[in-house]
Amino acid sequence: MSNNFKQEDHKTLLIPGPVEVSDAVLYANAHPSMSHVSPVFAPVFGNCIRALRKVLYTEKGQPFIISGSGTLGWDLVAANLLEAGQAALVVNSGYFGDSFADCLETYGAKVTQVTAPVGARPSLDDIEAALKKDKFALLTFTHVDTSTGVLSDAQAIAALVQRVSPSTLVILDGVCSVASEEIQMDKWGIDVVVGASQKGLSTPPGLSVTVVSQKALAVLENRKTPVASYFANYKRWLPIMQSYEAGTPGYFATPPVNLIYAFEESLRTITEGPISLEERFKIHKDVSAKFKAAALELGFKQVATDPTTGANGMTAVYVPSDIAPAALIGALGARNIIIAGGLHKDIKTKYVRFGHMGHSITA
Repeated sequence: MSNNFKQEDHKTLLIPGPVEVSDAVLYANAHPSMSHVSPVFAPVFGNCIRALRKVLYTEKGQPFIISGSGTLGWDLVAANLLEAGQAALVVNSGYFGDSFADCLETYGAKVTQVTAPVGARPSLDDIEAALKKDKFALLTFTHVDTSTGVLSDAQAIAALVQRVSPSTLVILDGVCSVASEEIQMDKWGIDVVVGASQKGLSTPPGLSVTVVSQKALAVLENRKTPVASYFANYKRWLPIMQSYEAGTPGYFATPPVNLIYAFEESLRTITEGPISLEERFKIHKDVSAKFKAAALELGFKQVATDPTTGANGMTAVYVPSDIAPAALIGALGARNIIIAGGLHKDIKTKYVRFGHMGHSITA
């Protein structure tokens, strides 16, 4: 392979993740096999850690880059920041709220959910009322629920928690929002951002990406019981992340070396490329608005009941009654465009989903 590498022709992937990745990222992923404790590899890992802070506008947040999917981020939160019997509040806007709640209960949490009809998001008044009924160790919300395309108001939720229950940790599930939606981690008071490599971060799947505030790390340090996981244990991973950031290899479990090279390349483009972060978020908003307007003209109504709460990196739309979702997916597939079917159990056979995030719209 050479620097002139170009990926082979393929169907355009327009699902809400994984997304298209650049030639440069794929080329980086094809790096020759490298030891994970090589002094040459350590700075690459360190660059990823520092770049993630830039993406999330945090100075002291601690990134954790670990082999796994975004789902591993839920386990990390549940195992490390909750103890059995503690209360957790889940602000549920779709399928992934259900799943996060299930994960928290697996680790012994007492889960209360604030819900809304399909396509809507819980109101701030409902969240406030729930917060006042119990002492919650943490509150979770899905920034963009991939099943409905609904965008939660992260800044408003965090401000509400700080006003009503300041000791409660604010957990943002950003798997479908990091690098496509603005997340001001420090300014807004977000304690944990859970992410993954394959969506707005425009890297192949395989990396669980989490950034944890110092407040959350203090909760970890002061817990009364052992962390309820061996692999999903911040305490085991923290010295590894710190070591790599300092330029010295560390070892607990083998990281996916090639994916880290690919991740570094994508993060370099996001944080140092010709498009600033602010411009990147504006591009996502502009493309989203154009796509949604065009879809509506064709008779495709958003699943989001309030059009202003639709995500900027994806769109979920109901299919007109005379069109079968499977037929639409097949017809677009025949034209070399791949979209996603429904995911939310209540409307699964009535809608389709499109992704327009990351490299797919910024190239």
